[in-house]
Amino acid sequence: MQKWLYRLTKFWRRKVHPQLSTLIATVGVTGLLSCLLIIYVLGKLSNEVLEKEAFAFDQTILLWIHSFANPTLDRIMLWVTNLGNPSTVVVIVTISLALLLWRKYYQEAKIFLVDCLGGVILSYGLKLVFSKTRPDLWQSPITETSYSYPSGHALGSTILYGFLAYLLATRYPKFSWLIYAVAGLLIFAIGLSRLYLGVHWPTDIIGGYCIGFLWVVLCITMLRLHKH
Repeated sequence: MQKWLYRLTKFWRRKVHPQLSTLIATVGVTGLLSCLLIIYVLGKLSNEVLEKEAFAFDQTILLWIHSFANPTLDRIMLWVTNLGNPSTVVVIVTISLALLLWRKYYQEAKIFLVDCLGGVILSYGLKLVFSKTRPDLWQSPITETSYSYPSGHALGSTILYGFLAYLLATRYPKFSWLIYAVAGLLIFAIGLSRLYLGVHWPTDIIGGYCIGFLWVVLCITMLRLHKH
């Protein structure tokens, strides 16, 4: 027993503890706790969705948001939601990747590509897994044919704009608070536009944000570990 404990302690000190210390130093205690909390919320939410359970607040929130609908807001929300559309995202990703390669930020470019490709796989893959139908409470000005959970716009915008915000914030640390604030506002606006247009349930948006946040944190952590 004593010999077994000695081997376990030796393994922890040589293998586990250095890696754990590096991870905590990279992400931070607050970051790790935030991720654990989000994983818990996401697990509870996804389990209910997988069991085809209905959320009482979903319809209530959608109808409340729809009560503010007007032609001006329609145009604004259509423009905002377009910032998360695949056609727009592909252009932004292509330009961003080209700029990173041009500036010889090869590590950033590689992880950025992993970040974006992973987001596509997560979005389409999880939609097929959960197969949740979209809301049909009123006639939406746009048509969506894919499944509802998680929201691809919420997930994708978090992954794309969140990672770009990190790259800009590390490049211009004096303006990091402003960069993160603009990115956060943009991500929130895109999610809100999906609710306003009636093509997603609130739980779809929450799920998309949670998954996107976890993935972008993982990609940023990979980049920081790789650079260190």
